[in-house]
Amino acid sequence: MPGPSPSVAWWAQRAPAASAAVLATGTLSVGLDLAGYEVLSRITLGLASAAWLVFAADFTLRLLRAGTRWRAYARRPGVLESVTTAALTTVAATAVLGAAFSAAGAQALAATLLVLAVLLWPVPLVLVPQGGERRRPGTVFARCTATQGLAVLGATLAAAEPAAWLAHAALVLFWLGLVLYVLALVRFDVRQVAEGTGDHWLAGGALALSALAGARLLSADSARLYLWNVDDRDVLRTVTVVLLVLALVCYAVLLAAEFVRPRPRRDVRRWATVFTWAGTAALAVAVALDVSWLDGFGEALLWIAVAAWLVATAWTAASARSGVRPGRRVRSRARR
Repeated sequence: MPGPSPSVAWWAQRAPAASAAVLATGTLSVGLDLAGYEVLSRITLGLASAAWLVFAADFTLRLLRAGTRWRAYARRPGVLESVTTAALTTVAATAVLGAAFSAAGAQALAATLLVLAVLLWPVPLVLVPQGGERRRPGTVFARCTATQGLAVLGATLAAAEPAAWLAHAALVLFWLGLVLYVLALVRFDVRQVAEGTGDHWLAGGALALSALAGARLLSADSARLYLWNVDDRDVLRTVTVVLLVLALVCYAVLLAAEFVRPRPRRDVRRWATVFTWAGTAALAVAVALDVSWLDGFGEALLWIAVAAWLVATAWTAASARSGVRPGRRVRSRARR
């Protein structure tokens, strides 16, 4: 049987990383807005939107060119998993873009992105990974990030509209996302902490996005909506704080592993590291719980993410100029 077409090969290699770049940039835009850097937030939002449009147009064109051959190629090892991961990351990226547009006052566009993300979310969510191995790389957390991304956007729009039903739907997604995180953690290959080339940072990034969702749900409550009673709010506040603490602990462990086992080689999976370091969760929790010192800490993380974003952008541009396929020479040791 002939090998996959160049389009399918391109998609299998680059799609998850490309959507992760959009997710990282969109998350950075939300964080910059929370920190009060409105101009920088709008610039990064424009970059994320442009990348999202190019990514969507390119994939649609390649899908049309491939035609019915996709059905055959999807049976090949790794292709279906790559497409699934890319689709889930795209859901999260679309939702985060919607949250950024909502912060900019474009509620109609944010609602449109929410509908689009919700329509795309169910299919890749239920697809079973190929191979069925127990231990998997950091992309196993993609289901959690996609679900929590929807929770973030739902809670953000619920506060802006306001719409109580949307906040309650976002709460359901929030709890579902936590369940999906636990299921992913069971399957995560912990060796990736020392050997992964970037996507292992999603273990912390998914926790941070979950904390962001919890913070947005807390902030959505008001005297007009009265979403949560005292007990519900206490539980949500406790869970959100615990998620943020766990995310920060995960950051520390992953960063220490990077120093012990440096991995300086160029790989676009490093966009997951940018997404994790964004500091957006800490800033959102600081606003929701009115904790002033956490605001400064979150801003410090945010500027680390800005530096990481610049490095990842430079690496990606250098790879594009040199014609080197991102991730081609670096192979994850997780069993697939």
